[in-house]
Amino acid sequence: MQGDCLCGAVRFTSPPVRQFGACHCGYCRRWGGGAMLAVHCGPDVTFTGSEQITVYASSAWAQRAFCRQCGTHLYYKLLATGEHFIPAGAFETDDFEMASQIYIDRKPPYYAFANETPTMTEQQVMALYGEPGGGE
Repeated sequence: MQGDCLCGAVRFTSPPVRQFGACHCGYCRRWGGGAMLAVHCGPDVTFTGSEQITVYASSAWAQRAFCRQCGTHLYYKLLATGEHFIPAGAFETDDFEMASQIYIDRKPPYYAFANETPTMTEQQVMALYGEPGGGE
């Protein structure tokens, strides 16, 4: 699958994935103004225009990146595994299905998704992926 940033300075290719998840954590909501709707692309993502990518260390175990020209959010990346989570809207396709929601206990009351999906709380996510009490 292919995609790019708003201005086209950064392009990427990832393995084909047709599902995305929603993250309701405070970091994602602060970063993008709402839940992050991201495709779990794994570590096998290639980028062109990498000189236009700015990386921010958002925690001890993850990075977030954006295009330095237009500000498009490009990915959330787990440092330990190199796995990329790329916003669904950055792809050239809209053939996706919502498959899961995480940090469901952090979701504010001002929005709700109609999709019925498996959910995980902050504590469940931290038990699987993060540091205890790390939040993100």
